[in-house]
Amino acid sequence: MPHRDQRQKRQRSSTRAKASRGRRARHVGRGLWRVIRRELLIAAGIALAVGLGTGTLWMMKPQKAPTESAAVAFGADAPQPLADNSPASATLVAPVAPPAPAQAFIADARPIDSSQPAWLRNAVAAVDPGGRPMIAIVIDDLGLDRRNSDRIVALPGPLTLSFMTYAPDVGTQAQAAHRRGHELLVHVPMQPDADGLDAGVNVLTVDLPPDELARRIDWALSRFDGYVGINNHMGSRFTADIPGMAALFVELHRRGLLFLDSRTTVATVGDSMAARYDVPFARRNVFLDNEASSGALDTELAKLEAVARRNGFAVAIGHPHDGTVEALSRWLPTLGERGFVLVPLSEIVKRNVAATRQTATN
Repeated sequence: MPHRDQRQKRQRSSTRAKASRGRRARHVGRGLWRVIRRELLIAAGIALAVGLGTGTLWMMKPQKAPTESAAVAFGADAPQPLADNSPASATLVAPVAPPAPAQAFIADARPIDSSQPAWLRNAVAAVDPGGRPMIAIVIDDLGLDRRNSDRIVALPGPLTLSFMTYAPDVGTQAQAAHRRGHELLVHVPMQPDADGLDAGVNVLTVDLPPDELARRIDWALSRFDGYVGINNHMGSRFTADIPGMAALFVELHRRGLLFLDSRTTVATVGDSMAARYDVPFARRNVFLDNEASSGALDTELAKLEAVARRNGFAVAIGHPHDGTVEALSRWLPTLGERGFVLVPLSEIVKRNVAATRQTATN
């Protein structure tokens, strides 16, 4: 009997121990669940706060507006045309959304000053002329003849080099020219007067619908980066057309670019459009190589010097011909001893802008 009583006591003690362990386990389990639930609630709160904060920041961030249709007219920020008594009125259209520039490059590593227009941001530094007459040498049609384009780039500068919009690998070529210290222009094909002349790809013509004209302008200005402005390739018909030139100059004004009028026709409206739409402007004074013989080039260079002495500055346009490369190779090193200073085109445009402002205040 004593043995049976002891067994029963041990069984009751074991049962109580098991019950106690069960209660402790349940208590621990409830405590653990409370901890887990608290941690989950904290994590959920953090996630919600982060999500709300991110959403708030996204709403506060300026959002890019949808691209307008190319047929929509410019709004109040566009330069307004002056009264035009001519029978043709300018049609102003918004540009289409630009594609990614082909072989685009950043001209240099300087911080961009958004308060300056592109023609000043991308301008090449010039030597102080110190009262000497300034000469700007512009070579256009670059990029198609790679051999002579490279020879032009190798000349002492600063020259102003205008690359064809449809030249192959034009971004790489323009970048190499800029690294040599030359200033850049975009050479934009425009409609000539003569039928049958091939001005190239995406030519600006007077009969284009406004949206197509805007698309071609945008295409031309998206070929590479780091340039100060444009000049016309051919264009004797287009540069005399008020509506077409108005659409072009609205876009030049919007992008902060200058215009060099190659003056392929005396009927050009480039100067009046520049004044109307507040576009920095220069005009060509001398064509160097309409005839590319050595004697003809020497004659044109002498004419260029005479214009520079008379006006205080002069702009010449040449092309990547063998004769032009050879003549410039001889002539450029002598400019200093002749009493002239070689400057990028932007330096002469700065002079023109200052003169225009001075006239306006008098």
